[in-house]
Amino acid sequence: MNYHKALLFVLLIAFSCGKQEKVLVSDSNSQHPKLILTAQGVKDIRAQLGTIPIFDNSLQKVKEEVDAEIALGIETPIPKDYSGGYTHSRHKRNWFILQKAGVLYQILDDEKYAKYVKDMLMQYEEMYKTLPLHPKTRSYARGKLFWQCLNDSNWLVYVSQAYDCIYNYLTEEERNKLETNLFKPFADHISVDSPQFYQRVHNHSTWGNAAVGMIGLVMDDEELIQRALYGIKGKEMDKTAKDDDGGFINKSGKAGFLANIEEPFSPDGYYNEGPYYQRYAMYPFLIFAEGLHNVKPELKIFEYKEGVLLKSINALLNLSDADGDFFPLNDGQKGMSYYTGALVTAVDISYKYGSQDAGLLSIAEKQNSVLLDDSGLAVALGIREGKVKSFEKKSINLSDGPKGKQGGVGILRNQDMELVFKYASQGSSHGHYDKLSYSLYENGEEVIQDYGLARFVNIEQKGGGNYLKENKTWAKQTIAHNTVTQNETSHYQGKYEIGSQNHPDLHYFSSDDENVQIVSSKVSNTYSGTEMHRTMAVIKDQDFEKPFVLDIMKVEAESKNQYDFPFYYFGQVLDANFEYKTPKFLKPLGKKNGYQHLFLEGEAKATNENSKFSWFNNNKFYTLTSITNNKDELLFTRIGANDPQFNLRRDPALILRRNNVKNTTFVSVIESHGSYSAVSESALNSKSSIVKLQVILDSDSYTAIEITSIKGNTKLFITSNKNASKEAKHTLSIKGKNYSWVGAYHYKQI
Repeated sequence: MNYHKALLFVLLIAFSCGKQEKVLVSDSNSQHPKLILTAQGVKDIRAQLGTIPIFDNSLQKVKEEVDAEIALGIETPIPKDYSGGYTHSRHKRNWFILQKAGVLYQILDDEKYAKYVKDMLMQYEEMYKTLPLHPKTRSYARGKLFWQCLNDSNWLVYVSQAYDCIYNYLTEEERNKLETNLFKPFADHISVDSPQFYQRVHNHSTWGNAAVGMIGLVMDDEELIQRALYGIKGKEMDKTAKDDDGGFINKSGKAGFLANIEEPFSPDGYYNEGPYYQRYAMYPFLIFAEGLHNVKPELKIFEYKEGVLLKSINALLNLSDADGDFFPLNDGQKGMSYYTGALVTAVDISYKYGSQDAGLLSIAEKQNSVLLDDSGLAVALGIREGKVKSFEKKSINLSDGPKGKQGGVGILRNQDMELVFKYASQGSSHGHYDKLSYSLYENGEEVIQDYGLARFVNIEQKGGGNYLKENKTWAKQTIAHNTVTQNETSHYQGKYEIGSQNHPDLHYFSSDDENVQIVSSKVSNTYSGTEMHRTMAVIKDQDFEKPFVLDIMKVEAESKNQYDFPFYYFGQVLDANFEYKTPKFLKPLGKKNGYQHLFLEGEAKATNENSKFSWFNNNKFYTLTSITNNKDELLFTRIGANDPQFNLRRDPALILRRNNVKNTTFVSVIESHGSYSAVSESALNSKSSIVKLQVILDSDSYTAIEITSIKGNTKLFITSNKNASKEAKHTLSIKGKNYSWVGAYHYKQI
C-alpha cells in the first residue's frame, strides 16, 4: 500500500472512532481551530488527502519529525543559555514541535498529538508560575524562557497555534489553568512588563504584537487583541532611549501591529531594515494577519495600507539573487534564502489571499513544501491543477519610507548580471552607513560583495550567537561598503541619530530599454558640505560578451578631502597595468571607523589615464577599468586586522584613493568575460574588451563618457545630472558634435 492510500486509510479509521466532534464545532467565533488552520480548512484538507502530492509529502515529513520527538519524550529545561546553547535550542525546538503536533491532531484526528501538546503545555504552566527573568543579562528586554523577549514572543506566536488546535480537546478547567498561569502572564511579560521591547516600531515589537494578538484571538481576549493592534494604552516612552543596536526605542511615539505595518513598509513593500529582517518579520506579520482575517474579517487586514503586506512578499522575492539568496543589505546574513520556513509561509499566504499569482507556485515547487493549513492547501491544489508559471525577476525599483519618499533600492537585471544599488534610508538600528553603495552578482555568485553582518547566528561559541562587536567596528562602517568614504570617517559620523534623519533621493530609474538599465541617486549631509551623486548602468552591447557595469560617482565638496573608493571583489588577482609594491610586514590601513580592520597588502601610484585590474573567480574573468590621474593611489587591502578572535572574513579589496581634492568624479567599468575549464585547461576571452574609457564632459548639468572597445567602436553615454524627466528634451554640443535626445540619458555608438 503506497503512502497516500495508507494515509487515507488511517484517516478513515480515525473518523470511525467518533472523535470528530472535538475538531468541528459550530460555525461561530467560538469554534476551534479558527486562527490559521480553520475548521473548514480541516474539512477541505481531509477531503483532498492522498491526491495533493506536495501537501501529502509535507504532511508525511512533519509526521515523521513529530513522531520522533514524541518518542524522545518531553523536556522543558530551566532556561540558562544564550542563542545556540542547549536550553535555548530545546525551548526553540519545542515551539516548532508544539505547533506541528497541534496541526497533526487536527488533520489526522489522532489523539496522541493532542495529548503531547497538552502534556508539554502543562509542564510549561507548572514551570512558568515561578520562573524568574532569564539569568543572562545582555538584552535590553530580558525574557523568561529565553534571554530576550524577542524569543519569548517567537515561542508564543507558535504555541498560540498549537493551543488553538487542541482547544476543544481540553476541558474548561484545563483551559482556565493554562490561560491564567501561562498564557496571560506570558503575554503580559512581553508587553506591559517590557514596554521597551513591545511599545515601538521594529521587527522585535512586530513579533511581540503578533504573539499577544494571536493568543488573544484564541482566548477571545479583546484587551489583548487591542493591545496587539494599537500598543499599550496610555504608555508614554522615553524618546531618547536606545536599544542594544544603538537605535531609538520609540522616538516617534508610535506602537502596535498596525503602526508596524504603517511605518517600516514603503508603498512598494520594501521593509526599511532590509531583506534579512524583512524575511524574519514576515512570519509574524503574515501569520497574525491571517489570524485576524479569519477571526476578525471586518478589519480587512490584507487591504490595510493598500495591501502592503501582500505587496511586500513580491518585493522580498525580488530582493533575492538567481539562487534565491537574499541580498545582505544592512545587517543581513549571507545564505538566508526563500527556502526558509518563513518564506514558505509568505508564499502560501500570498497566493491564497492575494491575486493567486501563478508565479508563486513555481517558488513553492522549488521550496518543495507547503503549510499544513488552508493556504498550503490552496497552493497544493494550484500545483496539482497545472497552474504553475515561472516567477520572473526583472529590474525593479523599490521605494523606501512610509510614503515612498526616503530613497530606495534599485535592482538592475540583464541576462545573468544583477546589480543591487542601495540608496535607502538608515534602516532602523540594523542599518549600515553606506549611502549609494552597491553589490554585483553573476548568476547568483557574488562579484562585488556587500559584507553583510558580523555575527554567527545561533553559534554559541561566537559571542553566544549574537552580534559581535565587529558588527559596529567594521560591518556597519562606510569603508566596509562599495561607496565613497571621506577622510576615513563614516557617513553621518557613524551616528544613528544623524543617519536616521537623512536619506538619499532618487534621481531616476530606467528599465524600459532591456539593453540599457540605469539607476541614479543623490545624497547630501553624509558629510558636512559634501554632496554625492551616483549613476550606475548595466549595459548590453554587441561589442561585449556580457552586459557590463558603468559606474559614475560625482562628489562635490566645500573643501579639499581624501576620498576612498573600494571594490570588494572575490577571487585571485590576475593582472594590473600599474606597478604595485607589497610590504614585508602587514599593518592596518588606519586606526578607526573600520580602517583598523583592513590590512594594507600592496600599494601603487596610478600611471595611466585608465587603471586596469583583472581577477579570476568561479572560472570566470573580471576586469575593472577606472579613470585615474597620476596622483591617485591604488591600495590592495584585506579584512582581518585587529581581529584576534578571527570574527571577520579575510576578504580582499582594491581601494582607489584620491587625495587633496574638492570636486571629483569617479568613473569605472566592470566587465565579466570569458571562462576557464580545468578539464581542458583552456582559457577563453580572458582579457578586457575596453581599449579606452574617458570623460569627455562633466558639468553641473551633464556627464558624458566614451567607451572604446577592442573592435574599434566608440560608445557614448550621457546622463543628465539635473533634469531627469522622461519627457525632457536635451540638446548638447560636445567636441563640435551636437546630440539630441529625450529622457534622462543617452547611449549610442558614435
